[in-house]
This record gives sequence, C-alpha cells and structure tokens, in this order.
Amino acid sequence: MTATTVATRTERMHRLVGEIREVVGRGLPPDLTAYLVAERLAPHLGAPDLLTPEQCEGDPDCYRLHLLHGEEDGSFSVAALVWLPGQRTSIHDHLSWGATGVHLGEECERRYRLISDGRAARLIATADVVSHQGEVCGFAPPGDIHRVVNSGTGTTISLHVYGADVSRLGTSIRRTYRLPAEED
Repeated sequence: MTATTVATRTERMHRLVGEIREVVGRGLPPDLTAYLVAERLAPHLGAPDLLTPEQCEGDPDCYRLHLLHGEEDGSFSVAALVWLPGQRTSIHDHLSWGATGVHLGEECERRYRLISDGRAARLIATADVVSHQGEVCGFAPPGDIHRVVNSGTGTTISLHVYGADVSRLGTSIRRTYRLPAEED
C-alpha cells in the first residue's frame, strides 16, 4: 500500500466528517458505531464533489491510501483507497471498528474465520462479498479477518472510516495472517 496525506478537503467531505464526528461522539459500542457511521457514509458515495481529482489517483504498484481526515482526539480517521485492477490487500484484521463504502467501481472481499485446535491454526473462508458503488458495511473486531481485491477491469475507489487515528498509527491493520487458508 502507498499512503498519501491530503490536506485539501471538499465541502462535502467536510460535512461527512461532521456527521461521523456526531456519531462517534455518542460513545456507543463499536459494532453499533460502525453501523451508524456506514449509514452516514452511504449518501455521499458516488457524489462527484466528494473527492478531489488528486484523491482519486492510484499507484501502478499497489493500492493507494489517501488519508483525508484524522480526528484531533484520535477517535477516527477517514481515508480513500484507490485500487487499480488486480490490486489487493493481504489477509488481515483491524485495530478498531470500521465502516467502508464503495465510491466508484466494485470491491471483492473474502472473509475468514480463524480456527485453532490447540496445536495449529488455520483460516477458513466463510464468505465472498462483492460491493458495488453506494454499498456500505460496518465491522468491529474480533472476527473481522478479510482480504479485499479489485477483480474488475477499472479503477475502484472505496471510503474507509476507522475508529483509530491512522495518521498517527500508520495503518488500521492489527495483524496480517500468513496461516494456511482453506478456500471454499
């Protein structure tokens, strides 16, 4: 992943950040916060005035993260991820709750469950989810192990809101899994 911090924020992004701030400020449980943030994100997806042209630029070598906002108190971050065809994440989980939505294109996600018998651990694929423009989801650890890929022929842009300060931490990823994965 290539990371870029972008200081410019559109008026629509400014409004979205305010809506997220209001939800996060309620101090609700992580899963409910993620769900409510995803609801606030949905109406903005696909809007031509959400991102600047620079925030839509990809990287030919790997998916690109444009950090759009890091809340001063560290309670959340907003990022745009730009995926060129074939780009993917490793199998990973997250440090905090999160909400994602597809702004352009479609994103393919494979979800996993970690199984351990006391001697060895392995991952079991549990679901494949294809999200199209305007679709959102929320998640909260534990149990948020997944891999994301742009399996289409065009650019995909997704918006990610994390309940952590990605600008300070450098990533939202808690752990990358290199365990054997059973693919169904």
